Amino acid sequence: MNALMAVLRLLERGNRVLFAVASWACFVMALLGLAIVVARYGFSVGSIAAQELVMYLHAFVLLCAAATTLASDGHVRVDIFYARWSESRRGLINLAGTLLLLMPVMLFVLFISWDYVGHAWARREASAEPGGLAWVYLLKSLILLFAVQMLLQGAVQAVQAWQVWRGAAEPRS
Repeated sequence: MNALMAVLRLLERGNRVLFAVASWACFVMALLGLAIVVARYGFSVGSIAAQELVMYLHAFVLLCAAATTLASDGHVRVDIFYARWSESRRGLINLAGTLLLLMPVMLFVLFISWDYVGHAWARREASAEPGGLAWVYLLKSLILLFAVQMLLQGAVQAVQAWQVWRGAAEPRS
């Protein structure tokens, strides 16, 4: 059991590292957005590549921060009933939600996006816009990273929910 807990902590640490990178990407995205506006309206200079980079950073932030949001229980939940239930019942609901909703949906995302991303890599897909970025295949790869990251965090959540349900651990705050 100690080995399992070490693996779970390692997975969560990896998610936190990606979240920290995504946090810095927000800062870079804001600065880049400001620079685009100043260049456009102050100097009449535009850059499709810079605008696309903001879009890439936005996708990175959303997709790479999702698992950390799940880990910190920051996702949307309707607490009308959940807040009144016992810890054991909450553990069971979290376990069921993870195994019956999160995992199948993420496996589906992984399955349907595999060829989509593979074709983008095979063609080294680039922007259709003149002067755009040549890394569309990297952008599309974030879909796979998102699904894998959510599956791994789902595994962590399932083990934790199982332990809470069985009374072997206190719920995370």
